[in-house]
Amino acid sequence: MTRTRDALRFVAIGCLALLAHAARADETCLSPFLPKITGQEDYVYVYTLGVDGLGDGNDKLVTLGANPRRPGYGKVVSQVSMPGRHEAHHGDFTDDRRFLWLGGLDTSEIFVFDVATSPGKPKLVKRISNFVAKSGVVGPHTFYALPGRMLITGLSNAKDGGGKTGMVEYSNAGEFIRTIWMPAGAEYGYDARVNPDLNRMLTSSFTGKKNYMRPLGELMGDAEAMKRFGNTMVVWDFHARKPLQTLDVPGAPLEIRFALGPRHYYAFTSSALTARLWGIFRKDDGSFEAVDLAPIGDPAKPPLPVDISLSSDDKTLFVDSFVDGTVHVFDVSDPRKPVVIHEQKIGAQLNMVSQSWDGSRVYFSSSLLSKWDKGGADDEQFVKAFSWDGKVLEPLFAVDFKAEKLGRPHIMRFGQEGFWAGTSSPNVGE
Repeated sequence: MTRTRDALRFVAIGCLALLAHAARADETCLSPFLPKITGQEDYVYVYTLGVDGLGDGNDKLVTLGANPRRPGYGKVVSQVSMPGRHEAHHGDFTDDRRFLWLGGLDTSEIFVFDVATSPGKPKLVKRISNFVAKSGVVGPHTFYALPGRMLITGLSNAKDGGGKTGMVEYSNAGEFIRTIWMPAGAEYGYDARVNPDLNRMLTSSFTGKKNYMRPLGELMGDAEAMKRFGNTMVVWDFHARKPLQTLDVPGAPLEIRFALGPRHYYAFTSSALTARLWGIFRKDDGSFEAVDLAPIGDPAKPPLPVDISLSSDDKTLFVDSFVDGTVHVFDVSDPRKPVVIHEQKIGAQLNMVSQSWDGSRVYFSSSLLSKWDKGGADDEQFVKAFSWDGKVLEPLFAVDFKAEKLGRPHIMRFGQEGFWAGTSSPNVGE
């Protein structure tokens, strides 16, 4: 009997090792409460801002083929238009990965897509139009899957359109649960990331609707308006949703990426206005400290760093900067001493970055905000895919969203054709 138990234990460990090895396709920035796709991603879902006079002018969810062994590789596989333009921005999957929630920063409308029934052809199944009325929050930004819930960070509020904001929780069925306002002295919000092992959540800060819906050149010329950006990050007791610490991180710290390895108790962010890379490190007493780590690009020519992506082994950090259209790749094996190992211009402007779990494929998109994107010939709108060998990014494919009359591509998420094969898909209201 003991020998049988030992054999079964050996088989179980082997199966777990195989499963861990197989989980090599999914993005590294997703909620830890999500199931992972394994093997090659088949699709990249791209949330796209509508442009007046370009196609139907509406915001869209565009699906691109991402598997070189399947038809439609590097091409538009499908597209679904939302009614109107809402300043399409961010979104993410529910914790069962069956539904993709997408939010508009201007109208604060939320659109829910079924991506499980037919992964290559997502279907719009729900529209939430009372987000502001229910929550008091404006500008749904980060969508972050929690068990049975969706956590949504806001950028603004319904009273004055300023930067005081909060986080909003919904059930997976689309029912409002509660608003959690940001604490005094750290009222601005932007991103949220959770480390379940520590029971800690980090939030970052940006600016309110009165700022982010203004043309960038006009905004930067308004000295008073430029004072209304966040300079803080908050450490939360995740389960209690209780703020524990406020950290000083000047210059609008944006995206947050927690390290993924065991006992790697730190995170990275970049400050948009000061172009600095920051580390948030847990100290021996359990509290956290914010450490200014390195410049991003040329400080004399502020590049406006935006999205970041940390590799699954916690060794490589990709940092996109919007103004110079460049990705800056850091070796962060020693997280307190990052070293630039590669820089490459991707386009005239650059925003989002998504990399596969094995680090061999990296995807970039171009649009930041409709009134912040560049004009004329510099208004390039693309999704570009590259291979990465640890030293050089080599082009795989590119889709010109202006030529395809699709609009301005923003956030990207991965999908896979057979992920839910053989399972039933619940209705969004269940």
